[in-house]
Amino acid sequence: MAGERRDPYRNFRFRIEVEGIQQAGFSEISGFDASLSVIEYREGNETITPRKLPGLAKYGNISLKWGVTDSMDMYNWMSESIQGKVARKTVTIIAINEEGGDVATWQVIEAWPSKYSAPSFKGTGNEVAIESLELAHEGMTRTK
Repeated sequence: MAGERRDPYRNFRFRIEVEGIQQAGFSEISGFDASLSVIEYREGNETITPRKLPGLAKYGNISLKWGVTDSMDMYNWMSESIQGKVARKTVTIIAINEEGGDVATWQVIEAWPSKYSAPSFKGTGNEVAIESLELAHEGMTRTK
């Protein structure tokens, strides 16, 4: 409709689904992006300005952060990878509107854990203990 106002969605309302893993309460997700490398090419008889050709598609690693709970699912996924049993999974990132409905989704394919960080502990602090997992992957698609 012409003139219809569309408000952007808030970045703090989201959930993450990892194929086969039940993990709730992620506090942050970052780093999911896609880019094409640029290959510059020039033949000897052309002008001094090179042609620019598309190269390989590249995807940034995704960082997931969550408050420490008794759930070991995400840690176990990393632990299995370190032992040579790399299980690639589909990860779905879902933006949620004010009413709690799914409004935008991104699907990440062939994701596997490449780095795990345990929380830092500090006797004088009052922050929540945070675990993080970095995921390498082979593609990202916005599905909604």
